Amino acid sequence: MTWLALARRVSASYPHAMRGLADEVELATDPQGRLARVLVDGTDHTDDVHKPGVDAAVSAVAAIPELRLALLERQREIASGGGIVMAGRDIGTVVLPDADLKIFLEASVEERARRRTQERGLDPDSPEATAILDALRRRDDLDSTRAVAPLRAAPDARIISTDGNRFEDTVDAVVNAIRDAEARRAADDDARAPEPSGANA
Repeated sequence: MTWLALARRVSASYPHAMRGLADEVELATDPQGRLARVLVDGTDHTDDVHKPGVDAAVSAVAAIPELRLALLERQREIASGGGIVMAGRDIGTVVLPDADLKIFLEASVEERARRRTQERGLDPDSPEATAILDALRRRDDLDSTRAVAPLRAAPDARIISTDGNRFEDTVDAVVNAIRDAEARRAADDDARAPEPSGANA
């Protein structure tokens, strides 16, 4: 949405105009079947949404209540069939408060900046790398203090710290959290199941 607003020159100061843009965005599946591709007018703009200009403007757009409400309906519709993993800064607290499992992946701002710098093939000592760190700090501050759907872990979220992790370490931690949740649900189902006829005779 931030990329589209910049491309259309729609200011975050005009929430109803921003809300109107929401219907232009489509999600499409990638080769792995994930809804991870962003289409506008049939053109794939996935790479555009990860550009630095979008990073700098996203918090202002994310704070627009009218836009969040419009996207909330679409997010819940996507999740309504179950069997989905959804990522975002308010998924466990606002979008899907009754999700079977909520995972809050935690990493220091320095670690996240290092990863993003590496993903973009930048020199870690470059001005561009410093700008990424500054932008992430600014976004964290804005997102955690905004009035609507602030960034925070849900009270029942499984918090996984990923600083210093290899990718495989974090995957293992997430898989273990899923297995634990499945085991708890199976135990709960067993506890609720009616006893067989004659069991107490």
